[in-house]
Amino acid sequence: MKRFSRSVIVALGLSAAAPLIGAAPPLPDLTGVWTSADGAGRRDTPAETLPLRPEVRQRHDAFNSLVAATGDTPGGVCLGAGMPGAMLGAGGYPMEIIQRPDQITVIYELHGETRRIYFGDRNAPETDRVPGRSGYSSGRWESDVLVVETNNLVEQLDQRTTPHSDEARIVERYRLEGTDAQGRRILSAEMTMTDPKFYTQPVRLTRRWAQVPNGRLLPYECNEESWLARLEMLAKKAGVKLP
Repeated sequence: MKRFSRSVIVALGLSAAAPLIGAAPPLPDLTGVWTSADGAGRRDTPAETLPLRPEVRQRHDAFNSLVAATGDTPGGVCLGAGMPGAMLGAGGYPMEIIQRPDQITVIYELHGETRRIYFGDRNAPETDRVPGRSGYSSGRWESDVLVVETNNLVEQLDQRTTPHSDEARIVERYRLEGTDAQGRRILSAEMTMTDPKFYTQPVRLTRRWAQVPNGRLLPYECNEESWLARLEMLAKKAGVKLP
């Protein structure tokens, strides 16, 4: 790379410390632990008011009737919330974002659920993407807005507020919104889910987080709880006490 002496720089009227003309501004750094900015109990639009197709609403109502007596949920058997349930803030648990140029990793405290958002060449070919509850997420920056597109989802009729089919596509747009009254940075996301198989029109929801200074996630030992419950059931069945 060609270098200019300081005298040439001065002669050109440039400052040695000045940024290059036309250089792109630095990207926002979202690294850190974030918690709900709107309270742990906040819930977005319930499924009853979403534009579900009539036949899908019947299926969703039938599913809710099936589990109503026991209150069974996917989380009860240590199954993660999946998308978009996780990003919509299941239970108000915090999340941690780890950012690097080719990948953003989001770890949700609930169930220790992890999302990997890949950029550019870091993305896997379409044929290598494995369908799942969290799907496959790819990201890009539009100026200072992080855009995340998720597909390769499986049908999740068990999502309480946002059931969807395996054809759902989710687009999230993350941006920083300054600070709140406590001086915490605020991160917002606008989510649009398109799923013609389940909905008559796109579903749009929003979410806001506040950064926790020097925050840390706590362990979420769902599997440990299930194991202890299993041991108690075995002991009860055998008519003995746990050793």
